[in-house]
Formats: sequence, structure tokens, C-alpha cells
Amino acid sequence: MIIAVANSKGGVGKSTLAVHLAAWLHEQGCRVTLADCDTQQSSSEWIREAVPAIKAVRLDNPDTILNELPSLGQDADFVVADGPGSQTETSRALLLRADLAIVPCKASMLEIRALAKATEVLRQAQDIRGGIPKAVIVLSMVGQHYRLTQDMKDAATALNLPLAAKAMILRQIYADAPGQGSVVWQMGSRAKDAAHEVDDLFREILPDVVKKRLAVSRRAANT
Repeated sequence: MIIAVANSKGGVGKSTLAVHLAAWLHEQGCRVTLADCDTQQSSSEWIREAVPAIKAVRLDNPDTILNELPSLGQDADFVVADGPGSQTETSRALLLRADLAIVPCKASMLEIRALAKATEVLRQAQDIRGGIPKAVIVLSMVGQHYRLTQDMKDAATALNLPLAAKAMILRQIYADAPGQGSVVWQMGSRAKDAAHEVDDLFREILPDVVKKRLAVSRRAANT
């Protein structure tokens, strides 16, 4: 499966989500490649420090993405692609190859309304590919005591995109993780809440991964 973490707006936590998702999938026993499609190339540097066993590649233009993402998908169980914060053509190429798009969004009415424009490229890809990639909105960088209002739910519904029940809270530990070359569950007790948070989120988005791991564990226990 090719998973694109995509939003044409910058500063919404795409790299944080992409790196933690790739590392989490690796923890589940999956073969994972992280494709860094952002010009800043921060996620590939981060993942190489945090989880050296994960293959990281940089795909820096639309043609390279269109040509190379499918072959990356043949050599891994999951390719997690960190999308750019702008560059519409790069985003379009990414979404034309992805099976699932995770769209991080800050939790405010202004941000959710802005998704109508930010997801325009996603809609184009879905029109071309008959509904693929599937997509889910993930609220990120939200306050500790945020409340998902009915207006925000309605705005997401109007976009015809599901909204993940779990969210990523605005925590200093996420900002500290790249500088320490770590993901949050490697950072001790002070990152415990964040580690539980991302685990819950990814279990919600990709329940089949957890089911497969449990099945493998049961078979191993019975042999």
C-alpha cells in the first residue's frame, strides 16, 4: 500500500505524522519505505536517525514520483510518502499513485474550511482513478482540551471525507523528536502520552495491520 500524507498547506504536521507512521508500521513487522517528496527533505533525514532499518528515498519531482513510486510499492508492504506543503503538480503526481491519503489539518473552522481548496488536487485524482485514493482527515496540533464542534464535523462531512476520531495534540515532545533523531516512543516517560496517542490513531486508520500482527503472533504461539 502507498500512503500519502498530503495537504497543500504547510505547517500542519505532515512530516511528524509521516515519520511516526513509517516507524509504527516497522514496529508492526511490516517492510516499510519512506518516500520524502518535500523539498525540505526533513523526513528522510529524521527517519534515518530514528529508525535506520527503514529505507528512505527522496523523490523530488512529479515525473520521478509517477515513475518510481509503483516500483517502491512492489518492494515493501507500505510506502509512506511525505507530501510537499505546496507544489500542486508534485501533490497531484503523489495522489495519482497513492492508495490512501492521510490529510492532517489543524482543528479550527478556518483550517477545515481551507481544506476545500487544499483537497482540490485529491478530488481530481479520485475523479481520474474512480475514487482512489481513499482519504481520511486527521486533526493535528490541536489544544489539550480541544472540542470538535458540530460546525467542524459538518465542514468535514461537506467535503465527503471521513474524520479520524483520534487526534494529535500539540505537544512539545513532537517538536523535540526530530532534533533528537527519535520518534516519541523512544523518548522515555515524558513522551508516554504522545506514544499512546499515535498508536491509537494508527490503529484506527489501519486496523488490518494490527489484526494481521495478532494473527501472526497467534500462529507463532501455536507452533
